[in-house]
Amino acid sequence: MTTIKKEWSRLLAITIILCGLTNTPVSAQVYKGGLIDKTVALIGNDMIQLSAIESEAQMMLFQGVPSDKNLRCQVLEKMLVQKLFLTQARLDSLTASREMVEQNLNQRLQEVMTKLGGEKATEEYFKKPMYKIREEWRETLTDLSLVNNMQSEVAKKAPELTPSDIEKFYKKLPKDSLPIISTQYQYSQIVLYPEKEAAVMAVKERLIEFRERIMKGTKFSTLATMYSQDPGSASRGGELGMASKQLYWSQFSDAAMALKAGQVSQIVETPDGFHIIQLIKKEGDMFNARHILLKPMYTTTDKDRAFKTLDSLRNLITSDSLKFEQAARRFSQDQKSFVNGGVVADENTGSVYFEIDQLKPADHAILKSLQPGEVSAPFESRDNEGREGNLVYKIIRLDKIIPSHTATFKDDFSVLQEMAKNESINKALDAFIKQKQATTFIKIDPMFENCPFEREGWIKK
Repeated sequence: MTTIKKEWSRLLAITIILCGLTNTPVSAQVYKGGLIDKTVALIGNDMIQLSAIESEAQMMLFQGVPSDKNLRCQVLEKMLVQKLFLTQARLDSLTASREMVEQNLNQRLQEVMTKLGGEKATEEYFKKPMYKIREEWRETLTDLSLVNNMQSEVAKKAPELTPSDIEKFYKKLPKDSLPIISTQYQYSQIVLYPEKEAAVMAVKERLIEFRERIMKGTKFSTLATMYSQDPGSASRGGELGMASKQLYWSQFSDAAMALKAGQVSQIVETPDGFHIIQLIKKEGDMFNARHILLKPMYTTTDKDRAFKTLDSLRNLITSDSLKFEQAARRFSQDQKSFVNGGVVADENTGSVYFEIDQLKPADHAILKSLQPGEVSAPFESRDNEGREGNLVYKIIRLDKIIPSHTATFKDDFSVLQEMAKNESINKALDAFIKQKQATTFIKIDPMFENCPFEREGWIKK
């Protein structure tokens, strides 16, 4: 669905919330004697119920985790580890951020209500009123936050690593354990956007026409099926389904929530394009609506004009009459790269190196045909706005290519540093767990005594 702001269909995360966190069994295995639930572990002042283990195991199986006779043993061990960190967090008087807990709670509730079809459906599913669900999940999320905080405190105690430590780590690693570094590209670009004003005006006029036809009796769903450029909803007459307003661009959800059932909005602009929206139903912070999405369409005249400019710039650059960096600063319309002379950097990390899966398909298709220093002919690509990006025209220069290779200390220090740091942190966490196992009261039910736990020390002799 094009208008969804972020991917929410991470079913594992949702189903763990649905079942594992609330200790609500989905389809509990019946054990000998008809047993369905009991306390199977005591650790410090905490208990672990069989139903909690069964719930998470069932969800893991549902997700396609291979069936394994030891699956429930693995789940139990994970819970035991979490209890050790939780106990220490309480002893150390660590606190969970109420604001963060509430934020996570609201996010998960919205995801679950979207999955189940609204607040009432969620209450029916759990057979509890919403306030009770909130109470239980808030407690669980608070505990999870404390566990994470305690793990962070332990991780902080891992020793700082010097370059010499990283080198020792690198030399002791077996050759077949060294990571393979994917091919990376560094490149610069000069970007031009098509003339947007006329294309936007044409889209708005079309949507105004659609709205007038709807006001005169044409079905919204008919027009959505015929004309909407959202492939995810067009086949359903533009219907999006009941979902949280948080899952959409704010411009879209604000417009939808302001409507009454059956009303049609004015034109709404989002990073995906231009919409008209018809509200079907709203419930709390959730709504179901239909929409028609149209995107500006550009003519060959726009393309020819841009290509002519880019061709001229390329000729000046390749004839050494103009530096690429100067051309980028003077002519490129990409706000993020022109200030750096056209050098493209990752918006999140700042890195100027890109692996293949980080590149736009059109950019990669051109880059792989270039030699370092070469400048491409003009081509069409997309920017990073919205989900699909806006159309752009560009030329690019391949600045550097690092072929795929096995990591080396000289060329891939940061990768090895991260590996060494993770190993150091894991050792600190393992030492903490081992120490707490020895000093914490732990009692495991006989039905789990023969589990092949990854760690020793759970079964007290």
